Amino acid sequence: MTQKETKKGIKSAERFHVADDKNKVKLFVHGEEMVERIVKLSGNSGRVYLPVVWVGSRVKIVRIE
Repeated sequence: MTQKETKKGIKSAERFHVADDKNKVKLFVHGEEMVERIVKLSGNSGRVYLPVVWVGSRVKIVRIE
């Protein structure tokens, strides 16, 4: 079982199933809608534009590549 150290302490990876040797995990997420976007450069960080009706909604971002 791998563990990751964060600012809040050590976070266990118990909730995730390791899919292969390349540190990938299989995630199951329930939600309303899904969009796939390419992250664009924005200054010193990345940016993803989402529909305006999503403003104020909780979202989860998963890097797939």
